[in-house]
Amino acid sequence: MTDPLAAPGPARVRPPVPALLLGYAGLLPPIIGIAWRLIDPAKGGAANALALFYAALILSFLGGMWWGAAAARVSGAALTFWLAVAVVPSLVALAAGAVLFTSVVSGAAIVAAGLLGSLLVDMALVRAGHVPPWWMRLRIPLSVGLAALTLLAGLLAQP
Repeated sequence: MTDPLAAPGPARVRPPVPALLLGYAGLLPPIIGIAWRLIDPAKGGAANALALFYAALILSFLGGMWWGAAAARVSGAALTFWLAVAVVPSLVALAAGAVLFTSVVSGAAIVAAGLLGSLLVDMALVRAGHVPPWWMRLRIPLSVGLAALTLLAGLLAQP
């Protein structure tokens, strides 16, 4: 297996500037929620909770991206496979939401694991040619970053 970040050729292509700007801007909601919780623990709890729900929303969004990528480039049995894979993030986010009501840390850990696990699907999409060659250069830092922020938000939610 080759490292998609170190490989020569198309994988070294930088993501488009709008994808970079909007992608990294997507890390702002959890950063703001965590900062608010740290600055004002009494009033920042709601913002921190929103950071956790935002991460679950993004996990679900990843499945939507996979669905769109597959629908645009795949047909037959392969399409059925990729569409089935694409609904998994929403189910994981739903499970995490259910767990979140009983254990914030466990719910955050489920979402973080889903975000990190999503990278395996992203790599498979790159190998299959269903997403642009620069995909992993954006997906890795965003998924790892949001997973780390989600775990921190979960830990900060503890009384």
